[in-house]
Amino acid sequence: MSRAWCSALPGALRLAVQITPNARKTEVIGVLDDALKLKLQAQPIEGKANEALIKYLSGELGVPKSALTITHGLTSKRKLIEVVSGSLTPEQVAQILLK
Repeated sequence: MSRAWCSALPGALRLAVQITPNARKTEVIGVLDDALKLKLQAQPIEGKANEALIKYLSGELGVPKSALTITHGLTSKRKLIEVVSGSLTPEQVAQILLK
């Protein structure tokens, strides 16, 4: 693996994700290259997939939706997401999402 898909920032975490929209159900597939691969049940129309991604990650990580921001890739399958959290570590996030 060239780069970690989850890295620590001051007071936050950065997640690199790759999404596949229009799936039967929303789920984590695993790590592919340097990104966490996710299937989303939402369509990539009018930001619905982005909304579904934020809702899913906030629920899994136990943080409010307002703590997550898509910083890069709003219209791309590959996205960078910033999670504002003083307590989560990259190791905890990996344990939660890769269960």
